[in-house]
Amino acid sequence: MNKLVTREKKVAFMGCTKELTTTFHRMKHFTSMSRSSNPNEYSRKYVDEKGENTDVTGYSPSIAYGFDQYTEDPVHEEIIGITDGEKVGDDAIRTIINVDFTRKGKKDGNFVGIKREYAIIPDSDGDDENTYTYSGNFKSKSDMEEVEVSSKDEWQTCEIVTSVEEP
Repeated sequence: MNKLVTREKKVAFMGCTKELTTTFHRMKHFTSMSRSSNPNEYSRKYVDEKGENTDVTGYSPSIAYGFDQYTEDPVHEEIIGITDGEKVGDDAIRTIINVDFTRKGKKDGNFVGIKREYAIIPDSDGDDENTYTYSGNFKSKSDMEEVEVSSKDEWQTCEIVTSVEEP
């Protein structure tokens, strides 16, 4: 039987580094996290055909984000540190794993996720009269990698178990 996939079945975790240890924390209190594929297209018109012919030659995914700021949230602290500190280059890159809770891993309780590095591109903050908000885009900086992840704390954090091999 087909089942509707609800939004909380695909959850993002950001790698936050503290004292040389990187932990992937659940990205909480986000009001928006909309992914765009941004395909690169190669289009041409052949003289012996009526219409145009298009192929996809690559992707440059991005994720538009917005969140309500909460204190003592390591993900918020990372993004706000980049935004308020006007960090550039490698200092503005973080790793995000998008875990798909509809794709079970090889081991019971594990799931498959897509890991990728993103440049954090801030846009605006403070534009809500009720709560302090931040918004911007995560823009891809690496190829995607399928990974299997597990959690020891009810998915407040996750850790990579292994890369997923293609069949």
